Amino acid sequence: MEAESEPYVRLATLRQLHQAVSELNTARSLADTVQTVADGIVTGLGYGLACVNLVRQDGDLVVAAFAGNSAAEALITGRIGSRTSWERRLAMGEAWDELRFIPHTDGWVLLDDDVPQWHTEGPEPRFEDEWHPQDRLYAPMYASGGGRDLLGVISVDRPRNGRRPGAWGREALQMYASQAAIAISNARLRANMQRALVRLEREQQALRASEESFRQAFEYAPSGMAIAEMGGDQHGRLLRTNDALCRLLGRPASVLRRYSFADLVHPEDIGTLLRTSAEGGRAELRLGRRDGSYLWVSLRNSVVADTTDGPRFLLTHVEDIEERKRHELHLAHRASHDALTGLPNSAELRSRLSSRLCERPNAIPATAIETLDTAYADIDPDPDARVHGYDVETGPDGPYDHHVHAVAPDTEQDDGAKGIAVLFCDLDGFKSINDRFGHHTGDAVLIEVARRLSTGVRDGDTVARLGGDEFVVLADGLGAADAADLAVRLRNAIIPPIRVDGRAVRVGASFGIGWAACGMSVEEVLASADQRMYVEKRSRSKVNRRAG
Repeated sequence: MEAESEPYVRLATLRQLHQAVSELNTARSLADTVQTVADGIVTGLGYGLACVNLVRQDGDLVVAAFAGNSAAEALITGRIGSRTSWERRLAMGEAWDELRFIPHTDGWVLLDDDVPQWHTEGPEPRFEDEWHPQDRLYAPMYASGGGRDLLGVISVDRPRNGRRPGAWGREALQMYASQAAIAISNARLRANMQRALVRLEREQQALRASEESFRQAFEYAPSGMAIAEMGGDQHGRLLRTNDALCRLLGRPASVLRRYSFADLVHPEDIGTLLRTSAEGGRAELRLGRRDGSYLWVSLRNSVVADTTDGPRFLLTHVEDIEERKRHELHLAHRASHDALTGLPNSAELRSRLSSRLCERPNAIPATAIETLDTAYADIDPDPDARVHGYDVETGPDGPYDHHVHAVAPDTEQDDGAKGIAVLFCDLDGFKSINDRFGHHTGDAVLIEVARRLSTGVRDGDTVARLGGDEFVVLADGLGAADAADLAVRLRNAIIPPIRVDGRAVRVGASFGIGWAACGMSVEEVLASADQRMYVEKRSRSKVNRRAG
C-alpha cells in the first residue's frame, strides 16, 4: 500500500489542498488568480513545476502563469500553443478520469508541435511508477455551468516524491483544477462587473451602456447572483435575482423577493451570514431549497452604490459547492475509517476515547448523587440544573464540574455502577483461514465479522478495527454484568459459519473487558483490555476457542 493512502497523510494533504483552494478565492485580478493557481500546485500539491495555459478568444492557448523555476518562467510565459496541438495532446493521453497523462515513451511524437514546454533529459525510471523528466500530466479546466467548454489546461511536472501520482494524488489534482476553473471564471466575472460599476459613475450615456453590460453579466452569469438592500428596516431583502440562483434554490424570482438570505440560511449558519453581510465578505454556508433540503454554497458580497452619494446595495455571488463539500466529507471519512470494513479506524477510536477522558480521576460516588441533588436544590430550584450525572471536582473550582468523569465500576462487587466498557476482540482461527484460502477469503471474513459486531451493539456504541483481526467495542453506560453479557452475545454472533465463494468457514473470538476511567491514558485503557483478552484466550483450550 502506497504511503499516500495512510489516513494521516491524506488528512495532511486535504489541509494543504484546502489552503491552496482558499488562496484562490482571495485573489483579485485575473492575473493574480492565474498566478495563484500555479503557485498553489507547487506549495500545496507537491509538484516542483506548474504551468497554467489559458484559452484565448481565438481558441489558442497562452502560457499565463508558471511556478517553480524562474528560468523556465522567463522562457515560456506569454508563448502560445495552437488549439489543434493541445487537442491532440489531450486526445492521445492516458485518461485518468479528467486528467491526461502522456508517458515519456510516447512523448517523442510531440517534440515538433508548437506547445510551449520545459523539460530536461533524465535516466530511465528505476521502477514502474517513477516519474521521468519527460512525462507529461495535464489537468484540463472547464467552464462552470455543466458544459465542456475548455477554459485552460494546467500542466505539472517533477512530483517531489519522484513518483507518478496515485489515485489519491490524481483526485486531489483534479479537485484543484475544478476549483481553479471556478476561480478563474469568477475573476473574469469580477473584472467585467468592476468595469460595469466604473461606467455606472460616468455620464448618462455611459451609464446606460454600463447598465446593459451589468444586466448581461448578472442575468447570464453561470452561478447565482443577487442584489439585496443594505441598511434600514429591510436590510438584506432580496431585490433582484438571476435565473441561476432561482434554479439553484428551486424558487422563482417573484418568491425570492419576499425573502432575505437570513430567511433562507441554515439556523446553524446565521452567525456566519451576519458577519459576512455587515460590510461585504465571503463565507461558506447552507441555503434552504424549496423542497426543504439545504445546499452548501460559497457566498461573496460586494458593497455597491447606486450613485456617488446614493443608497448602497449588496451584490451577492452564490456558487454551488455541494460537490466539493461532499468530496471533503468523503475524504475526511476515508481518513478516519478503515478502508476494508468501513469501521472507525485506530486513530478515530483513540480520538473518541480521548474525548471522554480527562487527567483527573475525581468523580461523584454513585451513592452521593441523591444527597448532592438535595443540597443543590437549595441553590437553584430548577431540577434540570441539579447534579444528575455531573461529577464533583475537588479544588478551588469545585464543587461542580460539567465534565462527566468516566469511572470504572467495581467488577468484584457489582454495586450497580455504570461506566465505559472497552471490549478488545481478537479472532480465533483467522490466521489459518488466511493461510489455507488466501487473503480474499480473509478479507470477506473480516467484513462479515465487522457487520455482525455492528449489528450486535446499541446505537451510539462504537465498533472499531485496530488492524489485522483485532476489533474494539466502546459501550457507555454498562455495568460489569452488562459488559460480560455483551461480550458473550458478540462472541455468539461471530461463531456461526461465514460463507465465502460457496465455502463455509468459521472463526471464534476472544474478548477482554477493560474500563475507561479519567486519569488513564488511551493507551493504558486499550492495553488493559488487550491484556484481559489474552488472559481470556489462554484460559480456554485451543480446541474450544473457535467454538466460543
